[in-house]
Amino acid sequence: MNRIADVWGPRTPHGRGSDWPARVDLELADGVTESDVDRWVPSACVLCSNGCGCDIAVKDGRMVGVRGRADDPVNRGRLGPKGLYGSWQAHRTDRLTRPRIRRGGELVETDWDTAMGEVVRRSRELLAESGPLSHGFYTSGQLFLEEYYTLGVIGKAGIGTPHMDGNTRLCTATAAAALKETFGSDGQPACHADVDLTDALFLFGHNMAATQTVLWARVLDRLDGPDRPRLVVVDPRRTPVAERADVHLAPLPGTNQALLNGLVRAVIEHDWVDHDYVAAHTLGFEELKATVEPYTPEHVARICGISPADLLRAAEIFGTTGRVLSTVLQGFYQSHQATAASCQVNNLHLLRGLIGRPGSGVLQMNGQPTAQNTRECGANGDLPGFRNWDNPEHVEQLARLWNVDPLVIPHWAPPTHAMQIWRYAEQGSIRFLWISATNPAVSLPELARIRDILRRDDLFVVVQDGFPTETTELADVVLPAALWGEKQGTFTNATRVVHLSEQAVQPPGEARSDLDIFLDYARRMDFRDRDGAPLIKWKDAEGAFDAWRECSRGRPCDYTELSYAKLREGGIPWGGKERLYADSHFPTAADHCEDFGHDLLTGASVTPVEYRARRPDGRAFLKAVEYTPAPEQLSDDYPLLCTTGRSVYHFHTRTKTGRAPKLQQAAPDPWVEVSSADADALGLAEGDLVCVESERGAIEVPVRIGRCRPGVVFVPFHYGFQAANELTRTTWDPVSKQPVFKISAVRIRKV
Repeated sequence: MNRIADVWGPRTPHGRGSDWPARVDLELADGVTESDVDRWVPSACVLCSNGCGCDIAVKDGRMVGVRGRADDPVNRGRLGPKGLYGSWQAHRTDRLTRPRIRRGGELVETDWDTAMGEVVRRSRELLAESGPLSHGFYTSGQLFLEEYYTLGVIGKAGIGTPHMDGNTRLCTATAAAALKETFGSDGQPACHADVDLTDALFLFGHNMAATQTVLWARVLDRLDGPDRPRLVVVDPRRTPVAERADVHLAPLPGTNQALLNGLVRAVIEHDWVDHDYVAAHTLGFEELKATVEPYTPEHVARICGISPADLLRAAEIFGTTGRVLSTVLQGFYQSHQATAASCQVNNLHLLRGLIGRPGSGVLQMNGQPTAQNTRECGANGDLPGFRNWDNPEHVEQLARLWNVDPLVIPHWAPPTHAMQIWRYAEQGSIRFLWISATNPAVSLPELARIRDILRRDDLFVVVQDGFPTETTELADVVLPAALWGEKQGTFTNATRVVHLSEQAVQPPGEARSDLDIFLDYARRMDFRDRDGAPLIKWKDAEGAFDAWRECSRGRPCDYTELSYAKLREGGIPWGGKERLYADSHFPTAADHCEDFGHDLLTGASVTPVEYRARRPDGRAFLKAVEYTPAPEQLSDDYPLLCTTGRSVYHFHTRTKTGRAPKLQQAAPDPWVEVSSADADALGLAEGDLVCVESERGAIEVPVRIGRCRPGVVFVPFHYGFQAANELTRTTWDPVSKQPVFKISAVRIRKV
């Protein structure tokens, strides 16, 4: 089966309420058959947030392939092209196998004692000289739960720095923010099985066909089966998802909030509201109703550049269909008013009482396989266990658990988000920056600025990765890390399903697991608790998982019923529930909630006193805010809006997928996509080389003509040598702090 040409594989259509049929996908190295495989090692794919259950094929101590697990609830045996070709093939190429250290301006190989000795020496010097605020940690959505939790304890209780975040800030920070603002805590309400049960599916800024190919295959099997659900897609491009839609709304980038205000208004105007549910389980209906009142279909159409009839048709489908499932992703998260628009999706479901029911709910999607763990375990700056930094009792809980002085744990202000971490490094207050499993020299906005920061003489940069990248080349110390299949650990997918990934093979050369590297750092730094015992008391992955279970006890993300033994039987959602909020009780009580919320327009924090005065007591918030124009507007010099996104064949900055031959051959180079109308106006033909330029930088790429709406162009963000982020600006959502990648004013000229 050629899954490059046939991305989603053959159809297995089924009707509403029936089980999704199994279909096992398999890929083995050339010349290897199933009978040649020495053993199959259980794991799950780490190349999108689906977390598809799989088995790794091992022969002669090497990974030689992968197959889907038919009994896994997430994928029922299927794997996408990235999982089939990118998950194991890349391991064979140019790996980092020994530590490297910068000497005389050059990176040279060294031993672990020398590399870690330099890291610890510089860390201690800066702690003595400037204190914990000199240290920053920037991690990933690629590590395991056990590694994030260990890093979180090191940062918060060992060093005491609030400067911790990950590249999940770039892709799913808004998912967490929208869930906290509406429901009081992170955690996805719906599940993948709801695709099999729903009557209508709404995709808000979610090109599922490219980002989560197996989930899109599940949708296709419903669309091609009996009792077909209706599909509504919000995307400025005519993607393969949009081509299957009953209603395709293509708003101008930056106008999502106006569009959602219009949808909410229409649902209220036509009284498609479950008033009993709203009265019993929500707060804020009257304010929401007043805020959206001006957003008539005609007004929204003028702002967004869409048809009023299409808006009303979409609203009617949402308002009159028995079961509705919504997903949200980067088209909302990386755009203007990201948290506000994502909260409006939550509002639509609350207005109809469609939360926690089979076939109905919200998936504020993740982009990375372990983004959920980053948020749960505290590696993104939040307190572990979905605890509230502004709640003294939550801080005390961690202090008791870790046996440290609560004053050590940073809680005097919100955790430092990634964009601010990079600003502090630029300004010189952060002088020690540890980057693990990510490539910010390609993924962050305004890349010329990021490269300048990484080159600063007064910034000591540690980079921990499995491969040489654009970022490792700018490091002071490079630590070679083991990859998926070369270490043991757990990870939680976008719908809270936890998988155990067993170690299949040994890492190459002297590479170590990220957990072992963090444990080594903690040992060398001699972090201690109040009684003088080692702060980090575990020595392996299972010990770290058991420590995390205790940390999660009694919190919304409670893992205490899980264990490695249970997870060896298959993926299990935390909390013991397939869906959250079936009882319509939300974790908004002031003593329990993860966050007291924000003003969605300004980002101003709600104080504990203000929050308690509202007495949410288990009710959800219907948050409202008006639309405002995006900060970057078109001009005569820059007359086109550039948006960025993914190719179906690549993941993030291609660190893995660019090294997988079939994926790299399928999409070897970047491009710019323009509408037919804009191509005609600019005198461009398919394949012409053009310069795409913003105020911040320029790239030279060939033209593809077709999927964009007029006035909008698209560039994939994966490619380091012609990165879309040369064009993007350093600005972010006021609540989630997620960068606004989707809106850059550009011009195009033929080269």
